Amino acid sequence: MVEIKWCLGVKNGLELVEINLNMSESYLKMASESLEELRNVSSKIWTASTAYYTMYYSLYALMMKIGVKCEIHNCSIEFMNKFLMDFYDDEDADAIKSGFRIRNDLQYYPGKLVREEELDNLKKDSMNFFVKTKEIISKISENEIKKIRGEIKSYAK
Repeated sequence: MVEIKWCLGVKNGLELVEINLNMSESYLKMASESLEELRNVSSKIWTASTAYYTMYYSLYALMMKIGVKCEIHNCSIEFMNKFLMDFYDDEDADAIKSGFRIRNDLQYYPGKLVREEELDNLKKDSMNFFVKTKEIISKISENEIKKIRGEIKSYAK
């Protein structure tokens, strides 16, 4: 994985921005639509992509609520691991990392074997991740957001 300091210093990496509730809602809607589409997908590649993006869009919705922008998926996932583990647990972190890996394996290494069980777990994990993130977004306090933003600023120094 990548390091937070690197993510804060690299182009398109982690960046504090103005909190954007409209963008947060838009990403949550994208996650919901991806989850809905996941019910109809049959191919492995699209199952993995749709399940992963359900989780990623959910995470990004929370990031927009906090006022954090990032265009590098590894950095967004590392942001979650570093600053959001008061809200998520190790299973959630493992789920999104697994989704990222499985999607990459199927997209960039078409001959790589991915078991059906992994895809079934990924589908379940994406639904759980979406529901949990939606709850976090509705309950995260202004003080918790300020604390996270302050922690990010301390890393950027």
